[in-house]
Amino acid sequence: MSVELMVWDEPVPISRDQARATYLAVKRAEPGGGDPPEVAKELPGEVTLYPGGHVLVTMDLDTMDETSAQVFTVARAHGLVCYDPQRDLVHNVAPLGVYEGMQLHTGDGMVVNDPDLGLVHDVLATMSPQNPFVALVNFGRHFLQVSPGYELEYKEGTLVRATVPELAEVQQAFNEYATDDRSFLNRYEWGP
Repeated sequence: MSVELMVWDEPVPISRDQARATYLAVKRAEPGGGDPPEVAKELPGEVTLYPGGHVLVTMDLDTMDETSAQVFTVARAHGLVCYDPQRDLVHNVAPLGVYEGMQLHTGDGMVVNDPDLGLVHDVLATMSPQNPFVALVNFGRHFLQVSPGYELEYKEGTLVRATVPELAEVQQAFNEYATDDRSFLNRYEWGP
């Protein structure tokens, strides 16, 4: 079994709905269409070119996590959007959090360096038994993670926990954390 990612240029960040619609429209077209974009030479996996500079990357399920991380990195370096149809997630170039080198980790194996804030927001809605946690990690400094039931764990020296009632509050806390705003620490009762 194989999985796919598609990369292409967008002038501004786009939503998951827009990325999904673009992916589906491009997949209905015939492959080919002009000179390959420079990024096609750097992408791992099997690369298929489509009109309009769209590049489809096909990879084995067994190597999906590692190959996807490479594709995300190459796409970002070239300023390209990357759509993951398996997870229905779009990786935009911006806006980013304030911590250079911050990593997004999910319980289903996705690792993204310097994730855009929209991706972080959307990934939080994917928590399930197949994706049992989401974490933003600044190695050697601090992290924020959440598990189903919306139990937040924050560590900056000492690990503390709080339970929040709604996904929207989790998304707000992760956005604040990524932008160096610690307001979420004052909104909840934290314990060991």
